[in-house]
Amino acid sequence: MKELVPVNQHVVLDLSDDNTEQVTSSGIIIPDTAKEKPSWARVVAIGNIENSEIAVNDLVVFKKYSGTEVEFEGKTYLLIPYADLLAKVVETESI
Repeated sequence: MKELVPVNQHVVLDLSDDNTEQVTSSGIIIPDTAKEKPSWARVVAIGNIENSEIAVNDLVVFKKYSGTEVEFEGKTYLLIPYADLLAKVVETESI
């Protein structure tokens, strides 16, 4: 079995989407090339980072044009420096 293991202070994010086609209210299909790429993803692996504020399976927001996309075993991943993560999505209770 193979897996992506980030080195130094990098994080692996899962960019694989469900590939459902988007359709406008008037019935126009939006092609994949015209879709805006998301700026959030799920953490798959974390490199050697002391006192990391994230964990595997966390949902994070990252800088728009950061990192390197990699195809690995049929999925798309983003290798990104830890410093390019902007926020972590946290579940909170409603008041």
